[in-house]
Amino acid sequence: MKIIRLNEVNSTQSYLKEYIQKNGYNNPLCVTSKIQTAGVGSRGNSWIGKEGNLFFSFVVSKDNLPKDLPLQSSSIYFTYILKDILQKSGSKLFLKWPNDFYIKNRKIGGAITSTNKELLFCGIGLNLIEVDDSFGKLDISIDIDEILNLYFIEIEKKFRGSKFLVFLR
Repeated sequence: MKIIRLNEVNSTQSYLKEYIQKNGYNNPLCVTSKIQTAGVGSRGNSWIGKEGNLFFSFVVSKDNLPKDLPLQSSSIYFTYILKDILQKSGSKLFLKWPNDFYIKNRKIGGAITSTNKELLFCGIGLNLIEVDDSFGKLDISIDIDEILNLYFIEIEKKFRGSKFLVFLR
């Protein structure tokens, strides 16, 4: 999967949708940013992000999704994959229904998905550093590039035959 890296963006998902609208969709694509100033959360909530946290969105063709994956479950599906990777790395995070990451009783991130006729967009935000008193942060140190690489490798495995071509730019 090609990864576009930005220093600052209003929302990785908004940027990705505009990029696809302008350039068309050819292959799975990911956008990540160091800072996100107007990220979108579920139910209209915002997810503002400081540098040092993880923000990314990706797009895939609905045709490449596992045939037994209901679209309404895709947010849970993609969140679960990241949870597994982080737990294997030593984190004690868990998922709170349907798409939020938690450490103890504090939210540390979440995922949101949206679709159009042919494509599925998924955006994920995860606090790696302290943000404010109302949110927590991941309980382990991670390398963002390594986690993204592991994440997309795992998705490719689960998508039986879909080619994501994981590489970092």
